[in-house]
This record gives sequence, structure tokens and C-alpha cells, in this order.
Amino acid sequence: MNLRFLQGENRKKTVNILFYVAFAIELLFMVLEKSEIPLPFISHVFRGTFFIALLAVLLMEHTRKEWIFVAIILAFSFVCYRLNGRNDILRFATFMLAARDIDLEKTVRFSFFFSAAGFLLIALLAAFGILGDVYTVADFGRGSVEARFSIGFGHPNTFGSSLYALLLLWIWLYGKKANIIPYICLIIASLVTYKLTGTRTALIINMFTIIIALVARFLPEISGKKIVYILSGLVTPIMCTAFSVWAAWISVMYWRVDHETHWLYRLDRLFNGRIANLYYNTEAHEGALETWTLFSNRASQEIFDMGWVRLFYWYGIIPASIVVLLIIAAIYLCYQKRDIWTVILIVSLGIYTVIEATFVSRYIGRVVVLPILAVYFGEFLHNYGGKNA
Repeated sequence: MNLRFLQGENRKKTVNILFYVAFAIELLFMVLEKSEIPLPFISHVFRGTFFIALLAVLLMEHTRKEWIFVAIILAFSFVCYRLNGRNDILRFATFMLAARDIDLEKTVRFSFFFSAAGFLLIALLAAFGILGDVYTVADFGRGSVEARFSIGFGHPNTFGSSLYALLLLWIWLYGKKANIIPYICLIIASLVTYKLTGTRTALIINMFTIIIALVARFLPEISGKKIVYILSGLVTPIMCTAFSVWAAWISVMYWRVDHETHWLYRLDRLFNGRIANLYYNTEAHEGALETWTLFSNRASQEIFDMGWVRLFYWYGIIPASIVVLLIIAAIYLCYQKRDIWTVILIVSLGIYTVIEATFVSRYIGRVVVLPILAVYFGEFLHNYGGKNA
């Protein structure tokens, strides 16, 4: 077959078209999953987007050294898949490799507007009684049954986390140039969201994210301070991971302490029982430290909150540790670029993921920072293993 037309700019355009097709499909099904539409065929969709992204990687121009990196990454990801039965790491790695040459600003903007339009449609369908409930009545972990607004998203936390994702995308796209008024609007929107959903986690992390974004916006000189990036790396992933490992280890102690006075009981109440559930929510204590293995296994299927714990439990100690190292490397690349805005997203997501597991998911479209990190790592590999090698 004659592939001479896939040369130079034509080749790059073809690769980028393949990437955007895969990305658009991933975003579409991320939005659909947040609604109350059942998706029994989602695994087939993910296989399709994987092969589209893989084709993009194979069509990309690589030097011999780059091909070695690509082969190692894909081989390791495939081994993880064969050991734990989850193809998520393989899919995510392939997607990131395919994103090397994309227009980053255009891609993040597409993600923002596509997600916003999809979330708005979900809310409107629920409001008009077409699809989904406007509110959910349940015990949300505080000892009483109450009604909270979910507005078509199936759960108030899903509604809150969706708005949080839009907040992050807006900050990365527009936060560096916005004046004080949009930030005040974000604060008001966060308070309204809390009143509707009752989700304290979303309120706290939203306010924290807006505050550090305000500092970066009106004190731009901090983007050049090495200490800011060092502290960011200490907070996440290091402190977030350390706390999560400790929580998985200490979870067994919950029913062995005095619930009237012990600090562990009070801490767990702040987490709505998330720490205790790691040990006591299943007979096999799925999520507790004793269930972690080097590469996980096909029996590790339990779903729970506390995202960093889920990362180690679902995928294994070694893959999760590599993710931790990659996040540290990403912060270093951000320091080289003086990119404080991507660091804000990393820190915010890292802290949020201590409590919630929304972004530890097989849905690529959920991980809003992924295209940014993909371009940064792709650029690094290309410079290290490619044109400057």
C-alpha cells in the first residue's frame, strides 16, 4: 500500500485527526456516563478509542530512540493489563503518546466547551422531566435521610465533581488573564453548588483552588519561584500519597477504638466513614493495605472513595508508584516552563483525590489535566530521545 501521501504535514494532520476523533469519543462517553443513561457496551467503545490512538502513535514520526521509549511504555502497560485485567493504564499511556503534537490550547478549550455543553444538556433534560431526577433522597453518610439536588447526574457528588472539572479547565484557560469579577462569580457559584448538593468536599476544594489561582493571578512573580514547585510536589503527590497509605493501614483500627474520645473516630467522621470503609465495608477488607499487591490482580474490583487508595488497590503498588513519580516529574517540567497554572490543577486534583475517587477512573475524559501532561511528556521524550539525541 502506497503511504507516500502520509509525509510531512499530511502525516501530522492525519495523526492529529485520529487523536481528536478518539478524544471526542472519550469526552462524549464521559458525559453520557455522568447522566443516567446505561452504557452496557462501553468496553467496546474504549477498545475502539484505544486502537484509534494506537494507530496515531504508529503513524507518528519517531527516531529509533523514541521508538524504544514507546515500546517500553506500551510493553509495561500491556503487562499491567495482563496481570490485573484492567486495560486502563494501556489506554491512558497510548492516548498520551498520541497527544504529543496536538495544539494544547485548542484541545483544552475543546474539552471545556464540550464538557460544559454536555453537562448543561444533562441538567436541562432533568429539569424538564425528560431524563434523570432533579434531586436524590438518601443517607449521604451523615446518619440521616435527606434530599439533595443531583439535577440529572444521578448523585449530588457527581454533579459537584462535574462543576469542579469545569472550574479547573476554566482556570487553566482563562484564569491567568481574568480580572477579579470572574473569580467572584466562581466563589458565588461554588457556594450555590454547596447549597444545592451539600457536598462539603466540593466547596472546600473549590474555594482552595480559587484562592491559589487568585494568588497566582495577582502575584505572577511566584511562577518563577522554585520553592512554590517544591512545596507543590511535597503536598501532592508526596503528602497525599503518604496520608492515603496511612489511612489504608490504620483503617483496621476503627472498630477497636473508643468512639467517644478517640481521634481516629473523629477523623473518620470528617471523611464520612471513608477510612473505616476501606477495611470494614467488605468481608475481604478490599482497599485496606493488606489487599494491595505489586501489580494488583483480577479480583481487585471493589469500588470505594479515597482515590489514591483506589489507585494503589486497582492497579498495584508498582504502577501507582510510577504514577507518583510521573507527577513529580510533571511538576518539574512545569517549573522549567514556569507554568504555575498546570501546577494549580495538579495540586487541586491531588488533594481532591485523597477524599474522592472521581478522577481515578477508566474514563479518559474525566482526567482534565491529562492532555496537558501528555504534551509536556511528549515534548520531553521528543527532545531527549529525538531531535536533540
